[in-house]
Amino acid sequence: MQLKEIERRSGLTKEIFKKEYLDPNIPVVITDLAKEWPGLDKWSWEFFKNEYGDLKVPMVDKTFHKPGPGYMVKHIIPFREYIESIEHGPSDMRLFLFNIFQAAPELRDDFKFPEIMDGFVKSLPFMFFGGQGSITPLHYDIDCPSNFLTHFVTRKRIVLFDQAQSKYLYHHPFTVQSHMDINNPDYEQYPALRKAVGYEAIIGHGETIYIPPHWWHYIEYVDSGFSLALRAHNKLSNKFVAVKNLVQHSLIDKGMNNILGTKWQNWKRRVAFERAERD
Repeated sequence: MQLKEIERRSGLTKEIFKKEYLDPNIPVVITDLAKEWPGLDKWSWEFFKNEYGDLKVPMVDKTFHKPGPGYMVKHIIPFREYIESIEHGPSDMRLFLFNIFQAAPELRDDFKFPEIMDGFVKSLPFMFFGGQGSITPLHYDIDCPSNFLTHFVTRKRIVLFDQAQSKYLYHHPFTVQSHMDINNPDYEQYPALRKAVGYEAIIGHGETIYIPPHWWHYIEYVDSGFSLALRAHNKLSNKFVAVKNLVQHSLIDKGMNNILGTKWQNWKRRVAFERAERD
């Protein structure tokens, strides 16, 4: 497996971004996209605990993708309790696709939707929180957006692969998931992984990474921290793929998991190996 460094840019205009990154489907770290956001100075652990600590939040841990009755089930706890559990050290607890803005619409005043492209989905800004060492396993976004992920306070590592690498990543059918351990690749068990070529970056406070549609991403919290994801759609074709993904995930994958449990997981794994070995 080869990982290349993601380019870092500042001062990108809408025209340059379209020509050099959006149209060719290439990721980039944008260092100044959020420079005027009030939230950069305002948002902190203490801020969220003091102002929104009583909110109930959907937390997940490393068992989230374990087959069986707990497959993709979230656990609801108070926001303050969750923050206190992750802010001072390692934890595998994560909070993802968290639309805190439904309960606290005033937080929308703390960021701005970028003008770097059109088509932002303004009804669905999401936040992500994670403890030091927690990971978001390798996957691509089910709704196929252009994703602008801005990090706050600490550091986050992102590893990306384009869709051409899917079979080398042992993509599980009917899902948007791969179960590869990017930090400790087992080339004896997963030999095709040697052929995968990806990109990586570590982003810090106020930096934004652009993740193109359909790109695989693995995310690791170098330190406990949180991010804001803003999504945009510039192609109708991506919306059709998103509908297909949602049907496969909601009806087929979850339905077969409820019926077969581990047997379904083993079948997906077997198909992933067969695809990888065709080359």
